[in-house]
Amino acid sequence: MNGPLIYPFGLREVGIVVGALLLLGHLFAIWRGADCRKWLREFPRSFPAGLVLLVAAGVWSLWLVRTMDLGEFAPARGALTIGVVAATVLSAQFMREFLAVRALGMLLMLAAEPVLGAAFLRPEASRLLLVVLAYGWIVAGLFWVGMPYLFRDQINWVVGNARRFQAAAIAGAAYGAAILAAALTWK
Repeated sequence: MNGPLIYPFGLREVGIVVGALLLLGHLFAIWRGADCRKWLREFPRSFPAGLVLLVAAGVWSLWLVRTMDLGEFAPARGALTIGVVAATVLSAQFMREFLAVRALGMLLMLAAEPVLGAAFLRPEASRLLLVVLAYGWIVAGLFWVGMPYLFRDQINWVVGNARRFQAAAIAGAAYGAAILAAALTWK
């Protein structure tokens, strides 16, 4: 069973991609801990990273507005298209402070929909690994867009202690491995 009309991804494909990305990303953090901690400290105020993430969120949003069924708002598709482009440009111009965090929050909220769509009405209990992760992305995304300094504080707390960072990386890798293992059993 595929997700909603806009995203034709099945649960297995989504689980493999998400699980593999989590596993590989956290294994890299374990392997290159000092470099990752340094990069994470610098990330919230990185304008180049923010610009790349913002453009990705803008393109994804633009694609959604142009392709999805808007129902009774379909006549406003042109205005919404202009609005998405304008919001992306204006965000880059006027939200330079913590742009990377805000754009990451936007991408997390966008990424949650295909994950939830793939898990919708599926009988496997292990799909809840993806559902919990997707709702975590939504909540984190809402906070990071609205109060981006929280991300900075969260990062500083995690990277402030090498053992805490190592434990977080191991937990993330284990969660990714669990999703990947479950995904390989899904049809």
